[in-house]
Amino acid sequence: MNTKNRHNNQKRRYTKKLDMRKNAEFNYMLGTIVRDLPDSVRGAIRGGIYSIASKKGIFEAKDFIIKQREAGIIDENTEKKLIDLIFDYSKYRQ
Repeated sequence: MNTKNRHNNQKRRYTKKLDMRKNAEFNYMLGTIVRDLPDSVRGAIRGGIYSIASKKGIFEAKDFIIKQREAGIIDENTEKKLIDLIFDYSKYRQ
């Protein structure tokens, strides 16, 4: 595998992000976990977790989930399920 970027000859940085090949499975599982949340926050939680996990990284998504629990939006059980889910559906990618 070529670990150099052709254009600027720097090393590529791989971070742990959402595995996009398992996108449908992840969205289904995410929906089942947040199913019991109120409608007013369910979409924001789902969208926030998916967006952060796929673009920034898993650890940033974990921080987002922890902040949501600290704000009282989700409980500890839901927090644990969501963190386990994002780590189960992640891989190292650019």
